[in-house]
Order: sequence, then C-alpha cells, then structure tokens
Amino acid sequence: MPSSELPAVNLLEISMFIINFLINLIEPPIINVLVVFYHGLVYLHIPYALGFAIIALTVFIRLILYPLTASQLKMQKKMQDIAPHISKIKEKHKGDMKRQQEATMALYKEHNLNPAAGCLPAIVQIAILLFGLYPALRKVIALGSKDTVLTINKTVYSPALKLSQAWDTHFFGLPLAQTPANLWKTMPLILLIPIFTGLFQFIQSKMMVSAAKPDEKPIEAKKGQQEDFATSFQKQSLYLLPIMIGFFSYGFSIGLSLYWNTFTIFGIIQQYRVSGWGGLSGLFAKTNNNL
Repeated sequence: MPSSELPAVNLLEISMFIINFLINLIEPPIINVLVVFYHGLVYLHIPYALGFAIIALTVFIRLILYPLTASQLKMQKKMQDIAPHISKIKEKHKGDMKRQQEATMALYKEHNLNPAAGCLPAIVQIAILLFGLYPALRKVIALGSKDTVLTINKTVYSPALKLSQAWDTHFFGLPLAQTPANLWKTMPLILLIPIFTGLFQFIQSKMMVSAAKPDEKPIEAKKGQQEDFATSFQKQSLYLLPIMIGFFSYGFSIGLSLYWNTFTIFGIIQQYRVSGWGGLSGLFAKTNNNL
C-alpha cells in the first residue's frame, strides 16, 4: 500500500472515533431526560406520552441552548445591519484585498463585532443536536416492542426510570416509526407533514434575513459583475433549504419530523423575540398592499 494513502485512512478512522465518542457521550443523558418526561406524562395520565415526551425534550434542549442561540442571532443581526457598509468597502477598494480587509476589520471594531464569537455557540448546538438529540430519537423510535424495555433499561441511570413495558409509539394515531413515504398511499393527508416541515423551515429562514429599511436603496450589481458569494448563497438557500428539509421529512420517520418541527417552531419564536419578523415583514407589507 502506498504511503500516500495512509493519512486518508487514519483520518477516516480518527473521524469515526470522534463521532462515536461524541454520540456515546451525549446520547445517553438525552435518552434519560426523555424517559423522565415520559414517566411524568404517564403519571399524569396524558395519552400519547412518547410523542409529547419528544416535544418536551426538544423544548427542554432549546431552553438550555437559548442563551447560546440568542447570542448567535444577535451577532447575525449585527452582521446583516453592516452588510451594506461591507458592500461599499468592497466596491471602493475593488481589486485591493489588503485594503478591503483593513477597512472591514476597522468596521468590525467600530461596531464592536467579532464574527468568530458566533462560531462557538453554533458548534455547541450542532454537537448536541447532531451527536445527541438526533441519534437518541432515531434510536428510541426505531426500537421494536421487544427491544424497547431491554435497551432503555440498560441506558437509564436510575432503577426508578426503568420501563415495565414497551411504550406506545403512536401519536394521535400516527406511527412515529413510519415515514410519510410508506404511508401516503393509505393516508394521503400524511403528506402535510413534509409540506408543513418545509413551510416552517422557510418561515424561519425568511425571518433570518434582515428587512430592508424604507430609506435604504439596494446596491445593484454592475453589468457583468458577479454577486457576492455570501449574498448569492443566502438567496439560494432561502428556498433550497426548505425544499430539501421537506424532502428529507418525506423519507424520515414521523417521530423525527415531530422533533424537527417542534425545534423549528421554537426557533421561529426565538427569532421573533431577537429580531422581529425580519424578511417576513416585507411579505406582510406586500400582502397588505394587495388587499
């Protein structure tokens, strides 16, 4: 084997080790919290306890991450507010990257901005969601009735949290382990799940775009001039991301869609509290003008 191939193999092994380590570290506590919510709902005689436990767990994780998310959203809003100034800097010092960087850093300093500060909250959130909440829910939902009690009882930290019988994996008659792709022929209305999943994602994405000010004229690109990459990517992802999420929801289990929609709706509420309706305010204005 050529020596040039060894680093790639080692890098893959290291990556898999890190991923498995993070999942084994974060997944068990999340499952324990889910079981706590489940037992509490059962004690209160609330039907569809597993489905509501997933919602409660998602909100609980969102509340824990609230300070980090709020900090990230505030930083994002400030970056959007100074975006027109950055565009002017790029136009003024076109072709001189050094002057662009110096002027941009001076602008950041003037507005007391540190773009790198928004990276840490995002990394923490991704780690918890990608290596904890998502695999935990996927594992719990996919368990058959015979394996549920054995697997959960091995994972819980306290004997008081052990299950005496498998939980009901239905939520208002919908099987949490099934996908819309498998059910739409017999239940056509199940297609509303991926549709609403994509819609909620679009609302949140649109709110993350800062609203144009009444006295602010957009800077039009000159003929032959390409759009700024970040601006172009934001415009494309505004529509592509909701479509992708809706498509994935079509093939994902209903339980995962329940978690994702709860997470997104909570995110919409938080986004509104931090920066208002954002880009949606423009849609509201157009709707009022047409009425």
